Amino acid sequence: MPRKSPYEVSLSATEERELRRRAAKYTLPYFQVVRAKMVLLAAQGLSNDEIAAKLSASGESASLKNASPVWKNALVRDGPGHFPPELVVQVKAIACELPATHDLPLSRWSTADLAQYVSRSGLVAQVSGSTIWRWLHEDAIRPWQHRTWIFPRDPDFAPKAGRILDLYERRWNGQALRDDEFVISADEKISVQARSRKHPTEACQPGNSMRIEHEYERCGAWAYLAALDVHHVRLFGRCEAKDGIAPFDRLVDQVMTRPPYDEARRVFWIVDNGSAHRGCRAVARLQGRYPRLVLVHGPVHASWLNQIEIYFSIVQRKVLTPNDFPNLNAVAERLLEFQRYYESIAKPFEWKFTRKDLTQLLSRIKSAAA
Repeated sequence: MPRKSPYEVSLSATEERELRRRAAKYTLPYFQVVRAKMVLLAAQGLSNDEIAAKLSASGESASLKNASPVWKNALVRDGPGHFPPELVVQVKAIACELPATHDLPLSRWSTADLAQYVSRSGLVAQVSGSTIWRWLHEDAIRPWQHRTWIFPRDPDFAPKAGRILDLYERRWNGQALRDDEFVISADEKISVQARSRKHPTEACQPGNSMRIEHEYERCGAWAYLAALDVHHVRLFGRCEAKDGIAPFDRLVDQVMTRPPYDEARRVFWIVDNGSAHRGCRAVARLQGRYPRLVLVHGPVHASWLNQIEIYFSIVQRKVLTPNDFPNLNAVAERLLEFQRYYESIAKPFEWKFTRKDLTQLLSRIKSAAA
């Protein structure tokens, strides 16, 4: 006796029309065409055996003859309004590729672009951008976003970065730092402009945001030099007419002549490879003045390892944007006042990137480049 499934298949006129369109479409993947035909035959009341014979199926389709009756219920779920998991996987894979891989003149995908592409390529007859967004959201895939980065070029990237990560965990050469040893992160933020707007800034009102005049007059620029005690959130900063060796040395003096740094066992200074503190000459110059100072250079093009850059990003957002200052002195006053304000409310940054993470990152980069 032909097996009768307990699941009844009932199709609306719209569903039947869509399934017939799929069943007759040559550009769809074969399994989707077969699925559509199966659901149509099931809606006519045919048994599992009759459907298998009707389709003269082989391989996966032929196995339906001996399969559990629940296959028909699965087909109903995967019918109009539902999509097979194979399609979802394919769409996610496409989203993780650059559009140029598929000969599209796009820099990045949007959900609308993906929906249009998978429909035109025959993967599916029709799918909405919101449905694709839901699929991608399951795996936090966001091809419409992008971020910039710099590929590690320093041949000594690992040991240089490792030393800095150890210092953030209060370790040096495998030994824990003592209470009278400190870690300073320092750098320069150049070209901090004072822009005097040609019309006064208007505060926000109900229904309206703050209004900033687009045109402005340049009133000069500072080089803002700052140093951060990463474990105690002590800030030191100064505004200089320009950056260079002398201004940076004045910042070092500002820190090293004050307690507790003036009597510290060691003070580690994390810096990048800028001209004011680059290489062995900078080490000799600064240690000649302060023997307890240990200059620690980060890898080339790795400012993201320097915590002072996090503070600079906070300054940019909270102090310098929008930029509306009557003169250059007003910029200096705001920067130095913010330092004191920030010290009163801030806690050490929760730095979570460790040596283990560094090893995994470099291994992943090496594998991708292979």
